[in-house]
Amino acid sequence: MSDLTHTDSSGRARMVDVGSKPETARTARAEGSISMSAETLEAIARNAVTKGDVIATARIAGVMAAKRTADLIPLCHPIALTDAGIDVEVDRMLPGLRVTGWASTQGRTGVEMEALTAVTVALLTIYDMAKAMDRGMQMSGVRLTEKRGGKSGDWNRD
Repeated sequence: MSDLTHTDSSGRARMVDVGSKPETARTARAEGSISMSAETLEAIARNAVTKGDVIATARIAGVMAAKRTADLIPLCHPIALTDAGIDVEVDRMLPGLRVTGWASTQGRTGVEMEALTAVTVALLTIYDMAKAMDRGMQMSGVRLTEKRGGKSGDWNRD
């Protein structure tokens, strides 16, 4: 069990001590999508959903979620983010929305979980705001696409 960083010598879950690690610039990007009916997508694109601006609300929700990741994921370190954001693109071929999120910090541990949490909550917000029109929406493809910095260096999904 000693090879696992989130367990102690007895196999119990624990938070990793990052106190001796150097602070470095760290960034992560993630993506996901939500498919829906063409009618629902057009209502979102026209900002005609009764609950309000779905895309703007999803962006805000994603940033808020990135900032609260340590409250949601056990053993995640609270991180002082220097940047976090969400982009939402209309994809009529899906039909649906493609969500990209990112998080950055100057710190001792990475921000992959923050980027993934941002994307996931943005997608959940889209579902919540448009579910009265289309309960069959489907979220998929949430994944890390890039991470930079830290001991393990840079990584890109290709």
